Amino acid sequence: MKKNGLSVFKMEKEGFKITLKTDAAPHSGSVQFPSFAYNAGAPSNAPTLAPSSIGAPEPEAVPLREITAPMVGTFYTSPSPDSPPYVQVGQEVTPDTVVCIVEAMKVMNEIKSEVSGIVAEVAAEDGKPVQFGQPLFRLR
Repeated sequence: MKKNGLSVFKMEKEGFKITLKTDAAPHSGSVQFPSFAYNAGAPSNAPTLAPSSIGAPEPEAVPLREITAPMVGTFYTSPSPDSPPYVQVGQEVTPDTVVCIVEAMKVMNEIKSEVSGIVAEVAAEDGKPVQFGQPLFRLR
């Protein structure tokens, strides 16, 4: 985990859950994983791990909320290649709305929004790997 810069690793499979944590990364009162160096959706001029960049306001008037990857895996926007995506930009979602799949170890994990809002951006690329905490969607 130290070699790859991970401070938390979670895995769930068929009723089995494991969470590994290290003290390698400094913790503040709240954990915000989207500030990792791997930011797929939005280019940034700020240093990637600078604490001041975590709370920096976006140039938009309305701050966007993020749906982040709960695990490392492959991101899919639809249940199969010939199916329509679970959600699209402009679509309203509720906490129970399935927004995508993250495949981990041959297990297809349906990811729910867990928040309400309107999809403003799909931040990850379909069929590509995602990291734990990486933004998948941004909501208004």
